[in-house]
Order: sequence, then C-alpha cells, then structure tokens
Amino acid sequence: MTPALWFLVFIIAQRLSELVIAKRNTTRLLAQGATEHGAAHYPAMVAMHSAWIVALVVFGWNNPVSWPWLAVFAVLQVFRLWILVTLGPRWTTRIIVLPEPLVARGPFRFMHHPNYALVVAEIIVASMVLGLVWVAALWTVLNAAMLWVRIRAEDRALAPLR
Repeated sequence: MTPALWFLVFIIAQRLSELVIAKRNTTRLLAQGATEHGAAHYPAMVAMHSAWIVALVVFGWNNPVSWPWLAVFAVLQVFRLWILVTLGPRWTTRIIVLPEPLVARGPFRFMHHPNYALVVAEIIVASMVLGLVWVAALWTVLNAAMLWVRIRAEDRALAPLR
C-alpha cells in the first residue's frame, strides 16, 4: 500500500472507532439523565464530515504524502488524545449535557471548544498531507458554517452550567 492509502486507512479507522466510542458514551450519558441538544443539525454535520473523507479518498488516494504536513497531523493526534482523555466517558460527537459541572481541566482550561479547534486544524492539515488545497479550502468554509450552528447550540445548552 502507498503512504497515502495508509494515511486514509488510519483516518477512516480512527473516525469509525470514534463513532463507536461516541455511541457508547451517548447511550450511557442519556441513561444517567443527560439531555441531547442540537440534534436537528447532527445529520448535516455527519454528512459534511463523511463527504470530506470521501473527497480525501477519491482525490487523494494516489497522491504523494507531504511528510511535513504528516508531522503536523501527528502532533494534532496528541491534542486529540488529550481532549479524549480529559473528557473520558463524557466525550461524544453529539451535544449531550449532564446536569453536572463542566470539565475545566486539560485543554478546557484554555478554551471552551478545543475539539472544534482540533477539527478545524485537521480538515486543513489532513487535506494538505495529500496536497488537496481545494479540499482544505472548501471544507474549511463548510465546517465554519457548521460550527457557527453547532457552537451556538452547544453554548446555549451549556449556559446554565457555566
């Protein structure tokens, strides 16, 4: 397999494993009395992210890999792990709110939405690993529009806990 294919397999496996973790955490959180917010936009968000991965595969599967961009991507994965470990069983891809104090350690000491910052960076960096400047640009714009909706919904949901 080429380096580009290995990279794409990693991204797909990572995202699928995250969906499994998110589903398990969502089910457990809802059983604990948490509530979901912003569910109406969730299918559009999933479609947008899925389309981004499809674009990476269709247009990048045989491209050369940019090793400097891959190094940046590897650093972002450390940030991803920090976020996941910090949130632990509260991490999910949905807006699920427990009536408990918000997590205020790890990267959440420095910003309200570190996972969204990570995703912004990953859309750009993963696309650039495969030399897909236009994919980086297009999905950055699409993701910005999605985050405008998503962050507003999440901030409204979390306001009573701040």
